[in-house]
Amino acid sequence: MCDICVMNSVRERMLSRREFFKGSAATMAAGAALTGTQALADGHSSVSDLSHVYDDTFPTYFGVPGIAMEQQFNWAEHKFNLFSLTLNEHTGTHIDAPFHFSEDGASVDQIPVGNLVVPLCVIDIAARAAEDADAQVTPDDVAAWVAANGDIPDRACVAMHSGWDAHVSGDRYRNADDAGVMHFPGFHPEATAMLLETGAGAIGVDTLSLDFGGSADFATHYAWLGQGRYGIENMANLGALPAAGATLVVGAPTHRGGSGGPARIFAMV
Repeated sequence: MCDICVMNSVRERMLSRREFFKGSAATMAAGAALTGTQALADGHSSVSDLSHVYDDTFPTYFGVPGIAMEQQFNWAEHKFNLFSLTLNEHTGTHIDAPFHFSEDGASVDQIPVGNLVVPLCVIDIAARAAEDADAQVTPDDVAAWVAANGDIPDRACVAMHSGWDAHVSGDRYRNADDAGVMHFPGFHPEATAMLLETGAGAIGVDTLSLDFGGSADFATHYAWLGQGRYGIENMANLGALPAAGATLVVGAPTHRGGSGGPARIFAMV
């Protein structure tokens, strides 16, 4: 067979194989659209971001910037961008790991991944918080949620919706008085003790602290984190979610030995 004939024969076989694989890929993609993708669509109708965007102006518990960014490389000079970060772990929407308020509790990288994709229970105290900045989630609030929605699911995150995220861009978020005492909602220690009797794995707040702003003893922090459970602070958009039925996804950081860290958190409904 002449050289050109051999080349044409090989070329035809390669084109034939290419068309075969293209067809197979299209068939597989169509199958995925009818199975996995469709299942996700059926399971969740929306995704809500529960994280604040933060920078050095974001309010912090101690009132000092929680992050500094220094650009090391830029597009104009290097054709890529890269920043060095100096970061307080408890900045922006973030995780409180058990280690944060215990001597030898789990660090943030040790939180089991199965505890980071969990049912979300939202307890709404926004009306009360609008009248009283020191409002707290009480045992009555927990009992009312259970009466309306059933038992708190195992591993669930129980989140306080106080509406305080609306104040995040101003002084009202820290709400410190002349003596430096802050006033914002949180979990009452008695409600925390009640939740410790359930299978809940996390509690969350739309404020700077799991404890209300005026707390002098961090009783909720010590009780909750001390039992190996974790917290989430500075959550956003909880008011847009149902009291029950959403799935929370917590993108916890994994720096070894950390007491917590900023997280991207969202809910699927």
